[in-house]
Amino acid sequence: MECINTWYGDIEKPLFERFSQVRLLVLDIDGVFSDGRIYLGNDGEELKAFHTRDGFGMKALKDAGIETAVITGRQSDIVQRRMQHLDVSHIYQGQTDKTQAFNEVLSQHNLSAEQTAYVGDDTPDLALIQQAGIGVAVKDAHPSVQQQAQYITRCAGGFGAVREVCDLIMLSQGLLHDAKGASV
Repeated sequence: MECINTWYGDIEKPLFERFSQVRLLVLDIDGVFSDGRIYLGNDGEELKAFHTRDGFGMKALKDAGIETAVITGRQSDIVQRRMQHLDVSHIYQGQTDKTQAFNEVLSQHNLSAEQTAYVGDDTPDLALIQQAGIGVAVKDAHPSVQQQAQYITRCAGGFGAVREVCDLIMLSQGLLHDAKGASV
């Protein structure tokens, strides 16, 4: 099988071509944008760490005209602020059934599931991993998610996995050389 050489290793040409069809990137938060750990302070405050490279990737993808959305099962003010800062178009929190939010975003943009990539890390993400045009599991995702994904990132969740997917989408569409901005 013919492969395309990328910064992230060789990718089989049919999969690389599927990345070129992506018009909407949808992501989970915990375990994808973050490493999945939640820090709780003595006063009840919740802390999460986000990687600036992931932020740059999201901003560059948005600047390239690709829509973005996050769908997460948890509710967090930190997530709301971070995603707004990254100009994420659709922020769905507290979603026990992520399929409804996913279908809503598709409808709003008149897109088919085949025009999407979904990035997840655990069993609540399986339905969207299977429904999206490209189901992506982060490197450290649960094995059941990795088995269902078409692509597994080389970077772990919270450590550049989002940037990797953004780069692959832009590379496949000939847009990566135009990526500019600052790490955010």
